[in-house]
Amino acid sequence: MKNVLLSFMFVLLFLALEISCFGGQTGFTQEDRERLVRLEATLKVFMEQVDKRFEQVDKRISELREDMNKRFEQVDKRFEQVDKRFEEMREDMNKRFEEMINFLWMLVGIFTTLTAVVIGFAYWDRRTIIRKARDEAIETIEREGRLKEFIKALRAYASEDEKFATVLRSFGLL
Repeated sequence: MKNVLLSFMFVLLFLALEISCFGGQTGFTQEDRERLVRLEATLKVFMEQVDKRFEQVDKRISELREDMNKRFEQVDKRFEQVDKRFEEMREDMNKRFEEMINFLWMLVGIFTTLTAVVIGFAYWDRRTIIRKARDEAIETIEREGRLKEFIKALRAYASEDEKFATVLRSFGLL
């Protein structure tokens, strides 16, 4: 392309020099006319070649443009595929996180249930043991001690004294 333009510029410069050299003469000779005809023919051939070259360059550029458009379309398709993959991965990750959260909620429920059951069992066990221990202590005291006889004596005295009977009733001993 540069060579073509340089050649064209060289021909124009040559024509300008030739015209300036013969600028003082008033008429053209036969030799000048033949030279001018040859120059015009050469210039015409040169212009046709330049036009052909430009057409070839235009064709190449349009082919390259089409190739680039095809490549860009392929790149766009690849990006769309990558976007689809990322979307699928995002959906899979969301499902996994949801499953993990559900599993954690199940673990929390199980742990809470176990804790409540253990605390309830401990409370029931302690209450039962304390009740049995109290009943056994009372039985032992009543069996071995003089408390039973003392209560019988108080009841006998309460049968004679009405005020004392009221006091024993208020404490649940009569």
